[in-house]
Amino acid sequence: MSLRAARDAYARAMPPGELLLFRDDAIDRVGIPVVASSLRMVGGPWITSHGYGATEEEGMVSAIGELAEEVFAERAMTTLPRFHGSYTEMVRARGRSGVADPLTLSLPAGSPYHPDMLLTWVEMRRLSTGEPVLVPEEYVAIHPSQLHGRSPLILPITNGQGAGLTRHQALAHALLELLQRDGNGLCFRAMDQGVVLDLEGAKLSPDVQALLERYRQLGIEVIPKLATTEFGLVNLYVVARDPDVGDQPLMVTACGEAADPDRERALRKALLEYAGSRARKAFMHGPLEHVARVAPPGYLERFLPQVNVDREEERALYGMVEWARMSADALRALTARTVACNRKVRFTDLPRVQVSEEPAIRCQLVVDQLRSAGFDILVADMSPPDHSIHVVKVLVPGLEVETMTYSRIGERNVARLLAHEEPLVGLGTPPEGARPVRLTPAAEERLGGPAWFNVRLAEQRVGRLYSLYREPGRHSVQQVLRGRRFGGGLS
Repeated sequence: MSLRAARDAYARAMPPGELLLFRDDAIDRVGIPVVASSLRMVGGPWITSHGYGATEEEGMVSAIGELAEEVFAERAMTTLPRFHGSYTEMVRARGRSGVADPLTLSLPAGSPYHPDMLLTWVEMRRLSTGEPVLVPEEYVAIHPSQLHGRSPLILPITNGQGAGLTRHQALAHALLELLQRDGNGLCFRAMDQGVVLDLEGAKLSPDVQALLERYRQLGIEVIPKLATTEFGLVNLYVVARDPDVGDQPLMVTACGEAADPDRERALRKALLEYAGSRARKAFMHGPLEHVARVAPPGYLERFLPQVNVDREEERALYGMVEWARMSADALRALTARTVACNRKVRFTDLPRVQVSEEPAIRCQLVVDQLRSAGFDILVADMSPPDHSIHVVKVLVPGLEVETMTYSRIGERNVARLLAHEEPLVGLGTPPEGARPVRLTPAAEERLGGPAWFNVRLAEQRVGRLYSLYREPGRHSVQQVLRGRRFGGGLS
């Protein structure tokens, strides 16, 4: 199917509402297509997303595909049956294999969870057998407003969503996102290890060479960095030094991420996403006069009245408000660690897998890697009833995310941090500022005893870099800076 046909398929599948797609990369000078998309649902919220691509059509499909993930998650979470009870009760009713143990789902350190705690559950399906598995609803939802229960174990996030024209395409998308974030969470941003990829001598494809040349001609020094090659995947990210971001200082903080079985596919995605990150940050959080220059007529007049800063996570909102008031030089100094080089790894030494473009083959490769490592894969199908497109939410117990932001940590990240002799974790009695990591008895035995995570130290380590991890919604920052309730700004 052509990219245009794919875009049309996504558009036809959307529920009634005002669908909007437009390029906003003119807010930047790079010229790589970046597309803003939104759907103002009839009787529902205004949902937004961004996409990018080497061509306008690729960017359009990227944006509307991302939009579909959130739109159909919103719809599915209103209709999914809920089940109420404790883990103990659910296991008694469904058997141990029919209920996900919250202790395997990366709880926040110090979580009050216990097996007799009343939770609200929804069904996912085990990929290997198709059997139903109950999971706390907050691991399937993507926003707190979608929850029915009053005491969620975690804050819902979008990690593990995927959309595609086939189920395999959607699954591959979701699984690679899970693996990407599991693989880089403890080794970039505030935890950046400075492992730079040396591209010298690499015989790169023409499209990747063209991307690198475009950045070079613009005076932008792109810096590809390696997170991990675990599971046989190349997990990398791209940051850059740009001496001329003009009147868009937030572009200094841009980053593109990727995980793929093939090193060139990963590099291509991260190079494109870096451009997407530049334009997206300027559009979402930068001055509205620049937004008005690239948005369709009347966009701001329609969109701004529904922006509600009270719904935003306070730390993310005011972290980005601070950044939006800083100069490019100040942001360069603040984020200097993220572009530093401590050692180099040859790009040509990374895995290179000539994987078929056929989604089913690519998906199976990723599934096989996870299964061979002993991981279970749970899937919630959120597709429209006619399955004209496919949307899924995937959960892999044991993979971890949001350790440095929400202190969510399990056996995997404890072991990683112990191996690096990080003072963030340890075994035994938690010191001041630390909280116990919630683990199964088997996990504690493998680690050598009960573990703790130093929440206070993690907050200090992230500090003013929090906005590299979590961002507020579209135009919320400018609403704060311009709102009457703040006297037109913050002191």
